[in-house]
Amino acid sequence: MGSYSFLLAIIVIVSFLLVVVIMVQNPKGGGLASTFGGGGTQQLGGVKQTTDFLDKSTWTLAIILIALIMLSNLTFDKGENRIESKALDSNELIEEPVPLDQLPVEIDPDTQ
Repeated sequence: MGSYSFLLAIIVIVSFLLVVVIMVQNPKGGGLASTFGGGGTQQLGGVKQTTDFLDKSTWTLAIILIALIMLSNLTFDKGENRIESKALDSNELIEEPVPLDQLPVEIDPDTQ
């Protein structure tokens, strides 16, 4: 497995984890934190600690994802063995279209 394929697999895994961590959060401070806290006086594990963990996880996974994407760019082969398009080859002759008035006209005897 090449280095690009390996990095691509890691990028997919980190992206999935980032989506999961973001979906667990609630934009109004609830989410998983409110499930553990219950909104009352009981705090199982602490609402603040859960929110801090999810916030740090989001930032950490986002930074890792950006770093992996930038690192994957370095794995591309930039050597001399690139395959170029034949459309860009300047040695080929370019045929110009023939105007319609210069096209030969064939008359079909069955249509007359």
